[in-house]
Amino acid sequence: EDEQIVAEIMERRFFPDHIAYKTWEGFHFAGHEIRITEATDCYGAVVWPSALVLCYFLETHSKQCNLVDKNVIEIGAGTGLVSIVASLLGASVTATDLPELLGNLQYNILQNTKQKCKHQPCVKELSWGIDLEKNFPRSSCHFDYIMAADVVYHHPFLDELLLTFDYLCKNDTVILWAMKFRLENENRFVDRFQTLFDLEMISNFPSLNITLYKAMRKDRMKA
Repeated sequence: EDEQIVAEIMERRFFPDHIAYKTWEGFHFAGHEIRITEATDCYGAVVWPSALVLCYFLETHSKQCNLVDKNVIEIGAGTGLVSIVASLLGASVTATDLPELLGNLQYNILQNTKQKCKHQPCVKELSWGIDLEKNFPRSSCHFDYIMAADVVYHHPFLDELLLTFDYLCKNDTVILWAMKFRLENENRFVDRFQTLFDLEMISNFPSLNITLYKAMRKDRMKA
């Protein structure tokens, strides 16, 4: 079953027939052909399989996970594929990443969502753990969903990532997080994450070493 679903997920990706002046990959999600411009010299400007897993879930569980008119933020949006698919499914999306990635992110989102979505997504800078209250004030920012694909890997900002999850997540916010398991040090992040959030595995793909999680705050019932 794992291999069958993984094959179906990977069939959503296609490549150009001819070499163009810009490197891009194509994807079929939410009834649209999505073209993503990439930059191979940067981790954040490449589409990783975890993003495909999350997009596939959003599309195939659109009734269970109805995004129409929901406020969604994607952290570590990279090329923007997840944000684009969420937008095409009716969500009001804020796609975030580091400042050096915003140009390519904005380009991809505009190219693939303009005049196609109920809510035009916006792109915003988010450096994990930095100026959160200034850029996303608690009084005015409320997200129904936080989405993240492949944000845990060998980088020195795992503390800041956990802080960002904690800050953005309200009592009724749902986190959808696709993670590729790599090194043991990074895998420990899951244990730390579970000190703050109830974590539920909703899909697992051993052949990709990717797990898709759903999470909510532990203290939501008390609140």
